[in-house]
Amino acid sequence: MRTKVFGFHRIVLLPLVALLCALPALGSSSDSSQRTVGKLGKVAIIGTGDLGDSLGPRFAQLGYQVIYGSRNPASDSAKALVAHTGNGASAASQREAAQSADLVVLAVGWPVMRTVAQNLGSLDGKIVIDISTAAEQGEDGYFTSVVETSAAELIQDWNPGAKVVKAFAVQASYVVDDPTVMEGPISVPIAADDRNAKEVVARIVAGMGMDPFDAGPLRYSREIEAFARLYMVPILQRRQAAWEPYFRRSYFWECAWGDDWSDPVADAKNLATMPNNQGPAKPCPGL
Repeated sequence: MRTKVFGFHRIVLLPLVALLCALPALGSSSDSSQRTVGKLGKVAIIGTGDLGDSLGPRFAQLGYQVIYGSRNPASDSAKALVAHTGNGASAASQREAAQSADLVVLAVGWPVMRTVAQNLGSLDGKIVIDISTAAEQGEDGYFTSVVETSAAELIQDWNPGAKVVKAFAVQASYVVDDPTVMEGPISVPIAADDRNAKEVVARIVAGMGMDPFDAGPLRYSREIEAFARLYMVPILQRRQAAWEPYFRRSYFWECAWGDDWSDPVADAKNLATMPNNQGPAKPCPGL
C-alpha cells in the first residue's frame, strides 16, 4: 500500500466553553526559567490547522494573548481564526510569532515539523509545547514511528536552549474545544525535563478543564507517541466508537509496595507539583 505520513491532526467542530481556573502566568523575568510570575504573557501557536485552531481560542479564554504563526498570515482563514480567537489575537509569520512569545506551541505535523521546528530562530528560555507524533502508515495500514526517539526529543536537540514539553498529543481537538462533551475527566500526559515548564503546562491543562498527568522526563515522549498511535487504532479500523484517555486514580499499589522494591528516580526529590482536580487521596484499602 502507499505510505502516508501524518501529524495526527483530526478534523473537528469548534464548540467553545470557557473554563477559567488555575491560571498560570508567563510574564517576563530576569530568570527565564521562572515564567510563572507577573502578568499573563503571549502564546505563539505555530500552525493554524486542526488542534492549532482549537488550542489558540482556549489559551485566549484563559487570558493569554495569542499570536498565530502561519505560512500565510494574511489569508482569509487566518484572519477568520484571529477574529474568532479574540482577546487581542493576531497572526504573523511562523518565525515572527515564535520570537514574540513567552510560550510556543508547535501545532504542525510530520514531516513538516522537521523544517518548521528548525527555522523559528532562537527559542532559548522559552517553553515549547510539542503536540505532534512522528508516524506513518505501514504496509498493514497501522501507524509506525518514523524516528528512533520521539518528535519532542528531536525538537529539543534542534533547540537545545528551549524547554520542550510534550503535551496535548492524545486528545481529539473537539475535546480540547469542550472537554465536557466526554462527561468525565480527560487525561493529558505531560513529559518534560524542566520541572517549572512541566508545572506551567500542567496548570494550563487544568485551566482548560482537563486532567494533567506527570508522564516523566522528556524521553517518555516516546511512550506518549506510542499511546497516540494506539489512540488511532479504532479510527483507522473505521469503528463507530473510538476513545479518549482517562487515567483513573489508584490508591492500592502505593500502599502495598515498600520503598526498596526499586531504585529512586533521578528527580525523586524534585517532582513537579501537579494540579489536584480530582480531590484528595483516598486512604489505603486495608491491606
